[in-house]
Amino acid sequence: MSLSIRNQLPGTVTDITSGEVMAAVRVRLGGGQDITAAITADAVRDLGLTEGSAVRALVKSTEVALATGPVQGISIRNQLPGTIMDIVTGGAMAGVRLRVDGGELTAAITKEAATGLGLAVGLPVVALIKSTEVSLAGE
Repeated sequence: MSLSIRNQLPGTVTDITSGEVMAAVRVRLGGGQDITAAITADAVRDLGLTEGSAVRALVKSTEVALATGPVQGISIRNQLPGTIMDIVTGGAMAGVRLRVDGGELTAAITKEAATGLGLAVGLPVVALIKSTEVSLAGE
Protein backbone atom coordinates (compact mmCIF):
# COMPACT_ATOMS: atom_id res chain seq x y z
CA MET A 1 0.00 0.00 0.00
CA SER A 2 1.32 3.43 -0.91
CA LEU A 3 0.67 6.35 1.41
CA SER A 4 0.94 10.10 1.00
CA ILE A 5 2.41 10.31 4.51
CA ARG A 6 6.10 10.82 3.88
CA ASN A 7 7.18 10.75 7.53
CA GLN A 8 7.56 7.02 8.26
CA LEU A 9 10.00 6.17 11.03
CA PRO A 10 10.72 2.50 11.86
CA GLY A 11 10.85 1.45 15.48
CA THR A 12 9.99 -1.08 18.16
CA VAL A 13 7.16 -0.89 20.71
CA THR A 14 8.65 -0.56 24.21
CA ASP A 15 5.56 0.14 26.29
CA ILE A 16 1.76 0.14 25.99
CA THR A 17 -0.45 1.89 28.52
CA SER A 18 -4.02 0.99 27.66
CA GLY A 19 -7.26 2.56 28.84
CA GLU A 20 -10.89 1.83 28.04
CA VAL A 21 -10.83 3.61 24.67
CA MET A 22 -7.32 4.93 24.02
CA ALA A 23 -3.79 3.66 24.52
CA ALA A 24 -0.41 5.38 24.74
CA VAL A 25 2.16 3.36 22.79
CA ARG A 26 5.83 4.21 23.25
CA VAL A 27 8.07 3.37 20.29
CA ARG A 28 11.88 3.34 20.30
CA LEU A 29 13.02 4.68 16.94
CA GLY A 30 16.05 3.36 15.07
CA GLY A 31 18.22 6.21 16.36
CA GLY A 32 17.34 5.48 20.01
CA GLN A 33 14.81 8.28 20.47
CA ASP A 34 11.33 7.56 21.82
CA ILE A 35 8.07 8.71 20.29
CA THR A 36 4.61 8.17 21.78
CA ALA A 37 1.47 7.50 19.75
CA ALA A 38 -2.00 7.93 21.26
CA ILE A 39 -4.14 5.41 19.35
CA THR A 40 -7.36 3.56 20.07
CA ALA A 41 -7.30 0.42 22.18
CA ASP A 42 -9.05 -1.28 19.24
CA ALA A 43 -6.10 -0.36 16.99
CA VAL A 44 -3.67 -1.90 19.49
CA ARG A 45 -5.67 -5.14 19.36
CA ASP A 46 -6.20 -5.05 15.57
CA LEU A 47 -2.47 -4.52 14.94
CA GLY A 48 -1.58 -7.17 17.53
CA LEU A 49 0.80 -4.77 19.25
CA THR A 50 2.88 -6.00 22.17
CA GLU A 51 6.22 -4.94 23.60
CA GLY A 52 8.81 -5.80 20.97
CA SER A 53 6.46 -5.37 17.98
CA ALA A 54 8.11 -3.79 14.94
CA VAL A 55 6.13 -0.76 13.72
CA ARG A 56 6.38 2.39 11.64
CA ALA A 57 5.46 5.71 13.23
CA LEU A 58 3.56 7.76 10.64
CA VAL A 59 3.17 11.54 10.87
CA LYS A 60 1.76 13.92 8.25
CA SER A 61 4.17 16.75 7.49
CA THR A 62 1.46 19.29 8.35
CA GLU A 63 1.46 17.93 11.92
CA VAL A 64 5.17 18.57 12.54
CA ALA A 65 5.99 21.89 14.21
CA LEU A 66 9.56 23.19 14.51
CA ALA A 67 11.38 25.00 17.29
CA THR A 68 14.94 26.30 17.38
CA GLY A 69 15.57 24.46 20.67
CA PRO A 70 13.90 22.19 23.24
CA VAL A 71 10.61 23.60 24.54
CA GLN A 72 9.74 23.52 28.24
CA GLY A 73 6.30 24.01 29.77
CA ILE A 74 4.37 22.41 26.91
CA SER A 75 2.26 19.27 26.77
CA ILE A 76 3.94 18.03 23.57
CA ARG A 77 6.31 15.29 24.74
CA ASN A 78 7.46 14.14 21.29
CA GLN A 79 10.41 16.45 20.76
CA LEU A 80 12.90 15.03 18.26
CA PRO A 81 16.14 16.97 17.75
CA GLY A 82 17.41 17.16 14.20
CA THR A 83 19.31 19.17 11.62
CA ILE A 84 17.77 20.92 8.62
CA MET A 85 18.82 19.25 5.35
CA ASP A 86 16.69 21.20 2.88
CA ILE A 87 14.12 23.98 2.70
CA VAL A 88 11.76 24.53 -0.22
CA THR A 89 9.78 27.77 0.02
CA GLY A 90 6.66 28.61 -1.95
CA GLY A 91 4.34 31.58 -1.93
CA ALA A 92 2.73 30.76 1.42
CA MET A 93 4.30 27.54 2.73
CA ALA A 94 7.71 25.98 3.28
CA GLY A 95 8.70 22.33 3.29
CA VAL A 96 11.53 21.72 5.74
CA ARG A 97 13.34 18.38 5.57
CA LEU A 98 15.43 17.41 8.57
CA ARG A 99 17.62 14.53 9.64
CA VAL A 100 16.77 12.99 13.01
CA ASP A 101 18.51 10.02 14.59
CA GLY A 102 17.17 7.01 12.72
CA GLY A 103 15.59 8.79 9.76
CA GLU A 104 14.21 11.93 8.18
CA LEU A 105 11.18 14.12 8.87
CA THR A 106 9.50 16.75 6.75
CA ALA A 107 7.60 19.66 8.27
CA ALA A 108 5.13 21.75 6.27
CA ILE A 109 5.07 25.17 7.93
CA THR A 110 4.19 28.66 6.80
CA LYS A 111 6.78 30.65 4.89
CA GLU A 112 6.36 33.36 7.52
CA ALA A 113 7.27 30.91 10.31
CA ALA A 114 10.34 29.65 8.43
CA THR A 115 11.52 33.22 7.87
CA GLY A 116 10.70 34.34 11.41
CA LEU A 117 12.65 31.44 12.92
CA GLY A 118 15.59 32.13 10.64
CA LEU A 119 15.60 28.54 9.39
CA ALA A 120 18.52 27.54 7.17
CA VAL A 121 20.22 24.36 5.99
CA GLY A 122 22.51 23.00 8.71
CA LEU A 123 20.59 24.64 11.58
CA PRO A 124 19.71 22.38 14.53
CA VAL A 125 15.97 22.31 15.29
CA VAL A 126 13.50 20.29 17.34
CA ALA A 127 10.49 18.63 15.71
CA LEU A 128 7.40 18.84 17.92
CA ILE A 129 4.67 16.23 17.35
CA LYS A 130 1.56 15.69 19.48
CA SER A 131 1.06 12.02 20.37
CA THR A 132 -2.48 12.16 18.94
CA GLU A 133 -0.97 12.96 15.52
CA VAL A 134 1.22 9.85 15.42
CA SER A 135 -0.27 6.78 13.71
CA LEU A 136 1.25 3.32 13.79
CA ALA A 137 1.53 0.69 11.08
CA GLY A 138 2.61 -2.88 11.70
CA GLU A 139 5.68 -4.18 9.91
